[in-house]
Amino acid sequence: MRAVTTAQPLDVSPTPLALLLLGREADPGSERGVECPGDLPAPSDPDLVARAAAAKAKLGDKVFVLGHHYQRDEVIQFADVTGDSFKLAREAAARPQAEYIVFCGVHFMAESADILTGDAQQVVLPDLAAGCSMADMASAEQVAECWDVLTDAGIAGSTVPVSYMNSSADIKAFTGRNGGTICTSSNARRALDWAFEQGERVLFLPDQHLGRNTAVRDLGLSLDDCVVYNPHKPNGGLTTEELRSAKMILWRGHCSVHGRFSLDSVNEVRERVPGVNVLVHPECRHEVVAAADHVGSTEYIIKTLEAAPAGSKWAIGTELNLVRRLANRFAAEDKQISFLDKTVCFCSTMNRIDLPHLVWALESLADGRVVNRIQVDPETEKYAKVALERMLALP
Repeated sequence: MRAVTTAQPLDVSPTPLALLLLGREADPGSERGVECPGDLPAPSDPDLVARAAAAKAKLGDKVFVLGHHYQRDEVIQFADVTGDSFKLAREAAARPQAEYIVFCGVHFMAESADILTGDAQQVVLPDLAAGCSMADMASAEQVAECWDVLTDAGIAGSTVPVSYMNSSADIKAFTGRNGGTICTSSNARRALDWAFEQGERVLFLPDQHLGRNTAVRDLGLSLDDCVVYNPHKPNGGLTTEELRSAKMILWRGHCSVHGRFSLDSVNEVRERVPGVNVLVHPECRHEVVAAADHVGSTEYIIKTLEAAPAGSKWAIGTELNLVRRLANRFAAEDKQISFLDKTVCFCSTMNRIDLPHLVWALESLADGRVVNRIQVDPETEKYAKVALERMLALP
């Protein structure tokens, strides 16, 4: 007869990371969210739209609401300006009379707005859990360790850091301290041209795909000129000779939305929709970008569709909220716009900003309570602004 053993109780204590992901702990150095300190209105409240409008009207010119292109329609309707992350940060800086900047986007965007706005202005993120998985893929500690690896290899002095706008304030500050610049998906080529005038190679943070696509597609470098630095491996998973020979040292990061599009997606849509134009964001994988008809930033995507002839067919490789909005906008012009992938894929962290969170933030401000304020410490702000100003000075 088989012996029966007594089951031992399982240790089910949540780890610190699990608590962060559940929104039950705080980590100011992380893009991951923290617990909401107030009581949100119910999503089923039929008066949410009226409440948001009333709170915004009560605040008047004291509030300026920014809405990123990837936000939900229910939120974007209350935005004073819509755009990509850098455009919105600059729009906030151009409104010094606004005491409160309500940024409907993600954490790194609100940080950039705080860096570029005046000391008297306060930036609010309606949900602190609205982070960015790409920005989380490069922590300040990991990047400092990478720089030590480059220093030991004897190449830090000839390497110029270029950091994508989609990065934390800490990474922007690292870039500023070490002679580098920030870039957007619109000006990445200009940033890399500038960087190669300053040094022999580039450390590109944190999106490997934008760095690779810009270097190969726009600058004419080869894939062999690019290596990927993996922060989870000793020496980044690279030999000293590989680091020294590289022109582009790409951080192992990616966008969870754009990274899911595949070459199969492109081939399938071409078979399913004859005559379709494939238009994708440069955060997509290299093979997707190489197979597309048009490649460009969010603003480029919008302008391309605005200029497209009636009756044209488009498959768009970017976030689904924007694609749906564009499809509805241009339907009257008989422009057929569809999502590149058959699988629905929203940006999950962008979608955390919903109408209940926006209502809660606006009503709190209207009652004189500043909630979820995003503040970058002065030292970090100083060097992050250096990197941002280098970008603004690019030819």
